Amino acid sequence: MFVCSNCQKTYLKWQGQCDNCKLWNTLVETENTLSPKSALKKGKSFSKSVTDIKPVRLSDLEKDAKIRSKKEIAFTTGIYEFDNTIGGRIVPGQVFLFSGEPGVGKSTLSLQITETLSNLNLNILYVCGEESPIQIKHRADRLKLKLRNVMFLPDVNMDSVETYIVSHRDKIDCIIVDSIQTMFDPNILGSSGNVAQISECTNRIVNLAKGYNIVTFIIGHVTKSGDIAGPKIMEHMVDTVLYLEGDKRYEFRVLRVEKNRYGSSDEVGIFRMTAEGLVEVKDTKDLFNKNKEDASGSVYALVMEGTRPVVVEVQALATRSYFSNPRRTTSGFDLNRLYIILAIIDKKLHLHTGEFDIYVNITGGIKITDPGLDLAVMQAIVSSVKDTIVPKTNIYFGEVGLTGEIRKVFMEDKRLKEAKRLEFKNIYSSNSYKNIQQIAKD
Repeated sequence: MFVCSNCQKTYLKWQGQCDNCKLWNTLVETENTLSPKSALKKGKSFSKSVTDIKPVRLSDLEKDAKIRSKKEIAFTTGIYEFDNTIGGRIVPGQVFLFSGEPGVGKSTLSLQITETLSNLNLNILYVCGEESPIQIKHRADRLKLKLRNVMFLPDVNMDSVETYIVSHRDKIDCIIVDSIQTMFDPNILGSSGNVAQISECTNRIVNLAKGYNIVTFIIGHVTKSGDIAGPKIMEHMVDTVLYLEGDKRYEFRVLRVEKNRYGSSDEVGIFRMTAEGLVEVKDTKDLFNKNKEDASGSVYALVMEGTRPVVVEVQALATRSYFSNPRRTTSGFDLNRLYIILAIIDKKLHLHTGEFDIYVNITGGIKITDPGLDLAVMQAIVSSVKDTIVPKTNIYFGEVGLTGEIRKVFMEDKRLKEAKRLEFKNIYSSNSYKNIQQIAKD
């Protein structure tokens, strides 16, 4: 059978587009799963998560008077950037789906969270499907982590894992599954990692977490397109979806929240990858200030990552083109937006860029979609074309309209306050300039 990886609708034969969600090329071939009735006929076991859950009235629940165990108390990890991203606390029974590209630092951050949780005297079960316990020990020793109250279970069979969790449910406060793509359910036909296996294993883990109030972290892979591998319904099952972003060749990492039932989904965490793991970044200017040189085409910009102002460095390079169609290349910035900015420069600043190859790069390997980056990109291009140096004390943020006006951007007052706190002397925004012609005169 063929299953849509986005909505899980099934088809008997392959087709290009899913009739239900209207997406293309989402049908994945998989063997038909066994129903409970057919499984019993074939002599196969079919187990489901069975918990001693009883219905309760909300009026019967008291906030503090009858707390039976530490599983019913919300807590924080102590890693500020992580806690702030997820809404300030971890709710009992909360299930996290933690994803990111290979090598970005998912397992590293998970081990660091494991250490902080073990310091809170929480009992942790680490289901290691990708690495053996001895390999995890070597990683922990390299990161200088002290993992107390942590049990490592090197098993990927969902029946065995569930049996262990049910039999030790009173002694487990947190579960970390690394990764969900390695888990398999023996009652589901097909190899680990296919749509049916991921969906059923996630469902069983979520049932255990909710049934026994166990905080659970599920680590997942991403596809080549950057989406979380597996069916879309997996993201609907969990409470919080986290995405760790950043080029593994750079030290800059951004932890984003794609979904959060217990807090805001606009916050981000900023980290720096070091030999001792991920280190929290309080001031993003320090990431770029030590590497920024006094050269043309390099400027500072202040963008918003969620509700947090972040300083980034924008670089542009304009070189003489020897072809009839000059090249336009971007890294971390929308290429179509670059075409618009170049058209505005030609029309309003009378600076002909058609004879130049233009390259724009956001340093650190991150991607920025904030329209407030327009003004900085424009200034970097003009600086490179004219071969003039922009001082380090300048910072830019603002959306540039088609008529050349500088438009106010989201949370501009907060950006102004952050720019002043970081001691930038010259702040270029809609607060002080109406159009790009005024900045050109300066």
